[in-house]
Order: sequence, then structure tokens, then C-alpha cells
Amino acid sequence: MASVYEAEQLGPAGFAKRIALKVIHPRFVGRPAFLQLFIDEAKLSANLLHGNIVQIYQLGEVAGEYFIAMELIRGPSLRDLIDRHRELGRPIPPSLAAYVASRVCRALDFAHHFVGPDGVPLNIVHRDVSPGNVMITWDGHIKLGDFGIAKARTMADPADEGDGDIVMGKKRYMSPEQLLGLPVDARSDVFSLGCVLFELVALDPLFTEEGTAQMIRDVAVNPLPDLAARVRQLDPEIEQILRMALAREPDRRPTAAAMGQALDWWLATQGAFGTPDSLQSHLATIFPATYQPLTRSDEATSFTNLRRALEMTQQSDELKPSGWLSRILGGR
Repeated sequence: MASVYEAEQLGPAGFAKRIALKVIHPRFVGRPAFLQLFIDEAKLSANLLHGNIVQIYQLGEVAGEYFIAMELIRGPSLRDLIDRHRELGRPIPPSLAAYVASRVCRALDFAHHFVGPDGVPLNIVHRDVSPGNVMITWDGHIKLGDFGIAKARTMADPADEGDGDIVMGKKRYMSPEQLLGLPVDARSDVFSLGCVLFELVALDPLFTEEGTAQMIRDVAVNPLPDLAARVRQLDPEIEQILRMALAREPDRRPTAAAMGQALDWWLATQGAFGTPDSLQSHLATIFPATYQPLTRSDEATSFTNLRRALEMTQQSDELKPSGWLSRILGGR
């Protein structure tokens, strides 16, 4: 739906701030449902000011084309972390898996209880909690991003309008109610996070995307797989937390806050507290070629990296930035 570039926000007296610039794909600009999702993401996320949520700075528009200026996260995604461990054939330390998931719980709890200017809860549901939407900074902080298909009380929802052209979320992380097209609330995000936590400790997804019909049977009909049989030396307490989060009936799932507290309690009982420092050290170990401490400010400025990204996509019509973006990069 959109491409993300590294850019600079420029100001007077040499002011420059590195940001991420999210630009909607040209092929979606003329589709009102997609454009509205893009706009709603910026408007909803702009006020979710939390340390574990990617921050939004600005929704901009140039000649009818929209962009979002947002926090630049330097570091891998959770998907990158899982894939790297699978490549190395090494499990993710359970304490780090629990720490990561507990921080996502904090982000979700904040969003789930966020209220509008009228003091009424917005009933936000992320609907796309998955490894690719959880970022890790090189100094070990967790950031939940991409509220692009989030549902809130104040927003129109294409899913409610029966627009079958839009699939809300990734099937292998969907709750049973989301997969079946039923109404969803905060408890759906907890199920999705349960799927993510399982993948962190197993390095394999709990469910597969072999087909929608089979996925529905696996998620909504068949009994939950034997988790301990799929994860060697799975701690019984972590298994219990997973089983509660992955309960088929939403009423049996914990809140995001309760799940986070359970994970923090488990960490305390292990004497292995998850911290940004421990996660940072782990990233430096498993990503030796790409790890970058956040103490550098000597890179070239004036959209250097954005120009580099543009040059890499010149041959692809699908990825090529739209006209106004090309123009601000020097007339390319």
C-alpha cells in the first residue's frame, strides 16, 4: 500500500532531523478506501504518544498526493530477528522473547485504552500485530508500528462496509473472529500477539497460510496444537501464557495489560530481567555486519539516503516514487 523512505526534515539555521517518509503507492491513490486508510492511520497514530509506539509527525499532501512523516527506527524488525535466528539455527533466549512481547503488550494496552477529546474511549484495535510491524532499535527498544488497518470508534471501516477487495491483516496472525469476518475488539490483538510470541520461542509460525479454508479450520475449529511438542524445553509458565492468549473464545483471553504483567512476573521469577541493554547486546552479537550504535551523526544530509533509495527503484514502475517525490529529489 505504501513505500517508506529515509528522509530529512529541514528547517532554518541548518536544522535537520532524520525521519521516515511513508508515501502511498500511486496505484492506490485513486482508490478512496485505500486512501482513507492511509489518512486515518496518520490521524489516529499522531496522538498515540507512547515509548513503544512509532511516532507520527505529520500528514502532508502535495498536488493531491499524500505522505506521512514519522519516526525513523534504526534497527531490525522482529521478522528480521526471527529469520536471523532461524538462519543461525539458534533459539531466541526466552527472556528476550518475553521482554519483547511484554513491551508490545504495553503499546497495545495504551492504544486499547486511548480516549478521544470527548473523553470517550476510541476502542482502537490494531488488527495487524505481526513480526513485520514490530521494530527494534539498535539500542534495544521495542516499537509497534503500522496502524494502517487499525479500527477505531471514530473511523470508517471498509471491512464493515463489506468491501471484499481489502483484506484486513495477515491470515496467520488473525484471531478466529477476525478471520471469520466477525466484530473484533482489543482481545483480537491479544490473540495475534500470542501468535507472535509463539513464533519468537519456536522460530516457526503457529499457523500456516496454505489456504483460507484450511486456515479457518486450524484457527477457529481444530484444537490448539500441542505447544510443548513444537517447542523444545518450553517453560510451563510461558506455555500457560500462550494458551490463555490463544484461547478461541475472546472472553477467556487476558487483556494486553494482564498478559504483559504475566510476562514481567515470569521474567522476575527467572532472575533474568529483560532490558534494552540486554537486547542491545544480543543484537550486536547476531547482527555483527549491520549493527550500528546510535551515536553517529556524520552521514551526508540533504536527502542523501532518499536519493539512494530512489536510484534503487528507478527500474520498477511499481516501486517508483510519484512525480512530486521525484521532483523534490532533484528533478529525476
